[in-house]
Amino acid sequence: MIYINNRDLLDQTLNFAIEEYALKHLDINETYVMFYRMAPTVIVGRNQNTIEELNMEYISKQEITVTRRLSGGGAVYNDPGNLSFSFIAKDDGDSFNNYKKFTEPVIRALHHMGVDATLEGRNDLTVGGKKISGNAQFVTQGRIFSHGTLLFDVNLDNVSSALHPDAAKFESKGIKSVRSRVTNIREHLAEDMNIHQFKEQLLRYIFEGENQIPEYQFTDEDWINIINIAKRRYRNWDWVYGKSPEFNVRRARRFQGGRIDLRLNVKKGFIEQMFIFGDFFGVGDVREFEKRMIGTKYEQNALVEKLKALDCHYYFGKISEEELLSTFI
Repeated sequence: MIYINNRDLLDQTLNFAIEEYALKHLDINETYVMFYRMAPTVIVGRNQNTIEELNMEYISKQEITVTRRLSGGGAVYNDPGNLSFSFIAKDDGDSFNNYKKFTEPVIRALHHMGVDATLEGRNDLTVGGKKISGNAQFVTQGRIFSHGTLLFDVNLDNVSSALHPDAAKFESKGIKSVRSRVTNIREHLAEDMNIHQFKEQLLRYIFEGENQIPEYQFTDEDWINIINIAKRRYRNWDWVYGKSPEFNVRRARRFQGGRIDLRLNVKKGFIEQMFIFGDFFGVGDVREFEKRMIGTKYEQNALVEKLKALDCHYYFGKISEEELLSTFI
């Protein structure tokens, strides 16, 4: 087993790119392990509707990064208080969905630190019935990675705020997250430590006390390829939002200038159909406004730019551009 030391990079788009690069380009017969933390980030599963899973207004205000991973499963919020682990190995035909195989070394290490962790259900680690880790896997070209979170000292208020959108607003074909009761590992340790000490303990137990833990050394060419993967996939709007399954939006708001009832169909991240109803007083034909919005990215900055280019008062009377935007997002 070889350790991939990411030097505590907090950019999750790069961490995912390192993981993908190792999966596809490093020695197929070798097993690698890496740990990563991140700046406040929300990660959605491969088959999820990004917009439906998130409280986009809160995420925008808090400047939380949003990205999508290669593996399935539900949406998660992480920050520097979370330590994720990833095992990258040859797929022996008995690895996919075998979460016990990849979580056992972590569970043993947690037990040494006084944390009574167990694998519960399909892919969660829990302590006293509360979740401390969710796990997911991805297989390609005879290789697999199995990665999971470890909620060490995460801001749990942000978990709730970032991952709870208006449930009545969306009708989607995406895979929905199952909300769980969570707890931080730090509360259950026999002896307190910080997250860096926690990572060192995990490494020591996973490598069974080896004096010199073997590390993979990335070359300049490796880094060029890793950065390109991050740009092409994990920082790419089409991957993060455009891969979302088709979904419908319905939202009604009342303002001083009248009521708006908005109906949208969004496909591959773009508005495909739009209908607006209400008791507002506008001069222009709202059907014309609807047609001009077709093809717009369903994303705040794109909507702001589009609405600026249109005369909202012409179509909606005393309803402002800002009020109209709040109906969309």
